[in-house]
Amino acid sequence: MAKKIPLLIDTDPGVDDALALLMAFNDPRHEIVGLTIAAGNVGLDHTVRNALKLCEIVGRDDVPVFAGCAQPLLHPARDAAYVHGRDGFGDIGYVSSSRVAESEHAALALLRLSHAHAGELVLVALGPLTNIALALKLDPTLPQRVARFVVMGGAVTGHGNITPAAEFNIYFDPEAAHVVFEAFGRFDLADWEATIAHGLHHDKVVDWLSADSARARFYAGISEKTRLWSIDRRGDYWYAADALAMAFVLEPQGAQELLERPVAVELQGSHARGATVVDWRREGGHPDKANILMRYDQERFEGLIRAALAAV
Repeated sequence: MAKKIPLLIDTDPGVDDALALLMAFNDPRHEIVGLTIAAGNVGLDHTVRNALKLCEIVGRDDVPVFAGCAQPLLHPARDAAYVHGRDGFGDIGYVSSSRVAESEHAALALLRLSHAHAGELVLVALGPLTNIALALKLDPTLPQRVARFVVMGGAVTGHGNITPAAEFNIYFDPEAAHVVFEAFGRFDLADWEATIAHGLHHDKVVDWLSADSARARFYAGISEKTRLWSIDRRGDYWYAADALAMAFVLEPQGAQELLERPVAVELQGSHARGATVVDWRREGGHPDKANILMRYDQERFEGLIRAALAAV
């Protein structure tokens, strides 16, 4: 049997994070070595609780969960409870897992696990980049031990989802995103605009969620509020940003178009704070750090979701 690829996921569950995590748990080629949790979609108490519950649902209480940063590095930010529910999981009143998070801080766990799996580790960021930025400040050599770094974040042509120009994860903590983007010599980027190009028709999603599996039943419950909000605000398609990023992580061969460009994070301005500014024409002479996902095989993407929900 081939050795499994170690996967460390930094996340802020979150309905869309939950779907991405179900996909990762379902993949036999990867081994989740830890979940490092930040505030983002909702507060840290909720995101940690949600991560622990998801591990319970899939029967993986062996996967360690590490609580991290409860606030952005510098400035307060609004959450996305209006989309995900006050608890991040649709306010369905689920019974909490009996397990608690590890005592080790997420940033320290990131560094320790990067040493334990040096040169092999795939690091995935599905939420604000606060934990990873803090880890980098503690140890700037972290990127040298990461084999692949995949970020869900940004809006590469300025069509944001939390402000006119900014995507939520980057906007929540742009200083952290700046630290991280500067530190890594190369990273894969699955942004909000790629998400919009890979929508999931609501009728298909409802069909998948009717599967007779604990995963599908749980996910149907926690996602209902978000899906209804999406129908009202965005029409026929639901957009699962973290799931698309996870598809790119698990099966990178599904990428049909990738573009390498320099990218920077705007830290100032009343209109553009948190925007990801891509130097499409390479005017600034900076290196092409970001490997930007433009198109992914839609059939493969949907197949990974169906498999994760046991809807095949």
